[in-house]
Amino acid sequence: MVCLLVSVTILHLVGLAMVLIATLEKSWWVWDDSEISDLWYNCFHDNSTDTWLCATTSESDWLQSVQALMILSVVFSSVSFLAFLCQLFTIAKGGLFYFTGLCQAFAGLTDFAACLIFTFHRKEILSDSRDLNKGRFGYCFILAWLCVPLLLVSAVLYLHLRKKQ
Repeated sequence: MVCLLVSVTILHLVGLAMVLIATLEKSWWVWDDSEISDLWYNCFHDNSTDTWLCATTSESDWLQSVQALMILSVVFSSVSFLAFLCQLFTIAKGGLFYFTGLCQAFAGLTDFAACLIFTFHRKEILSDSRDLNKGRFGYCFILAWLCVPLLLVSAVLYLHLRKKQ
């Protein structure tokens, strides 16, 4: 039982860290090696000073919905972890972790919705005159997609997890 609890906790923390990194890091769209865009900033690499110069992204309704959904995903996953810790000590023997699993499922679904919106509306989100064929998805976008099954599997594990002692 201890091994299972440790495994579920590690899985949850890995998922939480991944969704947090995907939300806050600067690589949702890469134009080339010296220019990247994310949910919050457009950044250019200045070769003369060897620094990144960043400006806030232009606001669009699609971008704001992706931002809100990714933040909700982090919040749901954090609440889920805190609920798991509380339920671990307060739930009766034989009780199920329904609330924890439900919060984790919502985290996975909000992450999924944010990834879908960014995938299908990247032209409106990036709102740039450049050709999107010259860019590619960055590692944070891929990390956000990898979080979806991880969060949903974690939610299913919580829904089936029963407190033994």
